[in-house]
Amino acid sequence: MWKEGGGDREREREMCKGGWTGREREKEKEWRAVSLGFRAAGGKSRTHLAHSFSQSGKGPSLRTREMEIEKEMKKVTLGHEIGAGAPCLKCQEKCEGFELHFWRKICRNCKCGLEDHDVQLTSEESRKVGRLFEDTKYTSLLGKLKKDGVPTYRGNMVTVTSVAPAKKDVGVKSVTYEWAPPVSNQSLAVRYIEMLPKEKQPVAGTEGATYRKRQLAKQLPEHDQDPSKCHELSPAEVKQMRQYVKKYKEEALGVGDVKLPEEVMSQAQAGGMGGPGAGERASAVVVPTVGTAGGPAAPGAQSTPADGPTYSCHRCQQPMERGDPAVYAERAGYDSLWHPACFVCCVCSELLVDMIYFWKKGQPYCGRHYGESEKPRCSGCDELIFSSEYTQAEGLDWHLKHFCCFDCDRVLAGETYVMEKEKPVCKPCYMENHAVHCASCQEPVDPEAQRVTYGGHSWHAEPRCFRCSCCSKCLVGERFMAVQDSLFCSVECRKKTTTT
Repeated sequence: MWKEGGGDREREREMCKGGWTGREREKEKEWRAVSLGFRAAGGKSRTHLAHSFSQSGKGPSLRTREMEIEKEMKKVTLGHEIGAGAPCLKCQEKCEGFELHFWRKICRNCKCGLEDHDVQLTSEESRKVGRLFEDTKYTSLLGKLKKDGVPTYRGNMVTVTSVAPAKKDVGVKSVTYEWAPPVSNQSLAVRYIEMLPKEKQPVAGTEGATYRKRQLAKQLPEHDQDPSKCHELSPAEVKQMRQYVKKYKEEALGVGDVKLPEEVMSQAQAGGMGGPGAGERASAVVVPTVGTAGGPAAPGAQSTPADGPTYSCHRCQQPMERGDPAVYAERAGYDSLWHPACFVCCVCSELLVDMIYFWKKGQPYCGRHYGESEKPRCSGCDELIFSSEYTQAEGLDWHLKHFCCFDCDRVLAGETYVMEKEKPVCKPCYMENHAVHCASCQEPVDPEAQRVTYGGHSWHAEPRCFRCSCCSKCLVGERFMAVQDSLFCSVECRKKTTTT
């Protein structure tokens, strides 16, 4: 019998004893080759897959082994298959197509992020957000569990149909929103979307839908919640990350709700909007007090004797129109409401995608910036740093193993490097790929060497390069004239060159 952890030789003996056919032995060789590939790719080794074999002394059926192989191959290659070959929306034809770097969260070809490529991430994004809401009070936003046990986010796609006034050439008009607030009043949801900036309205096939997709990738990094999506975490780091995830699910994570301001206040007075996850401020009902004419009003409300109270936005402090939808965040408490376009991250000021927020110190954060308020983020791999040992360079934080050349991935500890567009580059790569070239000798200029720059041109600050084009006088520290690509020490030298 092949026991878990047994060697290849023992396995071969069992193959012979079990009377396996030639066909079965060939399949076993395929299995062995794939399992070795898993080890190289960082996936499960064959010993961890031993549970799929029967304990009868003979191997499983061929179909069972084939299914297991296919399943495990998908797990190993999934991260690098996502978006493979997708065109870059920034670089366009300059990029050969998306190819995920093995530990950076960028394309190997053009260095742009996944969100900058035309990648269809509907299923993967649903799974990612599903993990975010797993074990929280927001299970109503999740679909049924998949076979692998991962819940999916049930995005609220809505198609609104409107019938135009009776005309011969005008028919039924429909608009599909890739996401809309999950409220029972559809007209309220549509009005919410209409109050967003036009370029951020998630209408299918528009710039707004693309914006939402990018923000899902940007604001809710999968590697901020799932240790398996991170690069080689130690057991201690995995433990810390799980504690961090548990903490923000209990103390910070929330989803905004769309309601009419007067509806929020009436329900607050009735005490009908509390519940788990409401946060410290919501533990005691706080309802804005309506002031009298000429008297002070409570934060979030002012007195309007004729029409009742009006409410101000938590962000812009401007009044909210009666009948218009407002965003209510349970962890903020009843006395805080936002205009739809004002419910943004307090750091990046981007709309909180699908109204998913993280509440901290009286302000809403997106997932990315909440994480960075809790832990340093590695500028190399984009992951939060859970290790006690890391390095800081150029005002940024890095895992020790990820402070590498942005071009060739060479570790830069103790090496000379140059910051190129806020990315560290080793000196050889800088000289080959980024260095400016001397207008005289056409050779690259060493980053540590002195140089002269003028009019978009650079020269080595040496007599052999920065000199008069007529008499070869060294111009370092001297007055000079530049005419196109030529340098002159005087008008006379310029005239001589012109006449000849």
